[in-house]
Amino acid sequence: MQLTHIDETGQAAMVDVANKAVTIREAKAQAIVKMQANTLALICQNQLKKGDVLAVARIAGIQAAKKTADLIPLCHPLALSKVAVEFNVDELNSTIQINSYCKLAGQTGVEMEALTAVSVASLTMIDMCKAVDQAMTVDSLCVTYKTGGQRGTYQRSNEELVNE
Repeated sequence: MQLTHIDETGQAAMVDVANKAVTIREAKAQAIVKMQANTLALICQNQLKKGDVLAVARIAGIQAAKKTADLIPLCHPLALSKVAVEFNVDELNSTIQINSYCKLAGQTGVEMEALTAVSVASLTMIDMCKAVDQAMTVDSLCVTYKTGGQRGTYQRSNEELVNE
């Protein structure tokens, strides 16, 4: 398979999507933020000095998806019709799973926007909590679903989704 962002001389190049059909394109991504149990409790009880961690992380993720083309070289600026960021708290494992969903009618996919949303939401959580938990980590960053375009639908299997 040939890489699409490399031209015939081996140089990085933005893909020309002008002749591609406009289709509905959707993507979902996830990241898992691991933390100490007391940090998770502070987040859930909205007791951190910097404010409501989940609300701020949600807005940061949505904003990040809209700015993906400014952050990732060679990404096309996209007119997103929907961006959502949601959280699943797992008290047993002291983790928060962040899930994003991006949608548009366009000529190129939205996987990078979905990944950027969960990435920046994760980083925002760490920034807001670093005063109480410097050991927080981000794991399992991945696309979980995509549809639209020439390659059709992709669904990550449950075996590939690891919540350690």
